[in-house]
Amino acid sequence: MFKVTPNPPDIGSVPYDASIDPRKLQEAADRALDFYLNPGATKTQIPPRKPSTIFTIDAAVDDETLLVEACESLASASVLVSELTDLTDGPRRQTMLVLQRVIMLDELAVNRVLDNHQLPG
Repeated sequence: MFKVTPNPPDIGSVPYDASIDPRKLQEAADRALDFYLNPGATKTQIPPRKPSTIFTIDAAVDDETLLVEACESLASASVLVSELTDLTDGPRRQTMLVLQRVIMLDELAVNRVLDNHQLPG
């Protein structure tokens, strides 16, 4: 049987840009190797991540309001997954049904907390 591609395949030489300074290329390679393989090398400190405050919840919002919002969001997610489940078949459908069950159980838990929540007064 004739093999179309030679073993190993014939490849052309790697393109080389003559404008790149070999010293700079070597320095970059050394920095990369030192960064990943030399734990004693000094590394630039990554500044700590400051989370965005665009979606913060006011601390004055009471627990019942938060639970009601969570319950409504879970109910909406359940309906959305239910509609998507009707459009899928096979293993993806089973995955969507499991997701819907998890959402439903979380919704039941939030509802139970709301039922147990006693209003002051």
